Amino acid sequence: MNRERFSVEPLEQGMSFKAKAYQALRQAITQMNIYGQSSEIRLDERRLCEALGVSRTPVREAMALLEQEGFIRSQPRRGIFVVRKTKAELVEMITVCAALEGMAARLFVENATTDKLELLHAAFDKYTKAELAEHVAEYSDANIVFHQSIVQASGSTLISDLTDRFFIHMRAIRRATMGIGDRADQSIHEHRDIIEALAARDADLAERRVREHTLGLAQYVERHCAFLD
Repeated sequence: MNRERFSVEPLEQGMSFKAKAYQALRQAITQMNIYGQSSEIRLDERRLCEALGVSRTPVREAMALLEQEGFIRSQPRRGIFVVRKTKAELVEMITVCAALEGMAARLFVENATTDKLELLHAAFDKYTKAELAEHVAEYSDANIVFHQSIVQASGSTLISDLTDRFFIHMRAIRRATMGIGDRADQSIHEHRDIIEALAARDADLAERRVREHTLGLAQYVERHCAFLD
């Protein structure tokens, strides 16, 4: 069992403390390395209150909402834990995301402006093979932004909302697997192939490459992530 320190700032006046506590806690959970360790992450309510500079009431209300949304779970006499998916659950989630991100790529081709495509180019052109090996953590963050950028530029609010529901776990498992073996090198090659299809405005090819790229993560998790069982 692991207690991970939240990276949060004291809340400012304005919005209700409950709403601001919710936003701060959700953002903090998003940044946590959920699958980079074998044990569950336990939240310390007292420390959270101290970090946020508020009483327990808004923190408890915020955590109740986070539990309803499936981000955390409470266990009597044990505490509050960040939800950690099983391997089977993650594989299913990644498979669904592959379909959504594939459709987002198709819509990107139809709707995205040239500057959106140039931003994707700029994010990956700086990584040579040698630099990639030395900056896997940085590349991992760029990888996450890459997937978010395609979804956002697709213009589909529904796809954005649906993928946002999975984002905490997708981000965490992508980070946990990026530094294993040749995952980073394979990823950047596939990203460049995706950018090529987007630049060619080939909707069918872009959709297929994005879908297969994300399904590749599902296959990798299924085969190599025994620590999730």
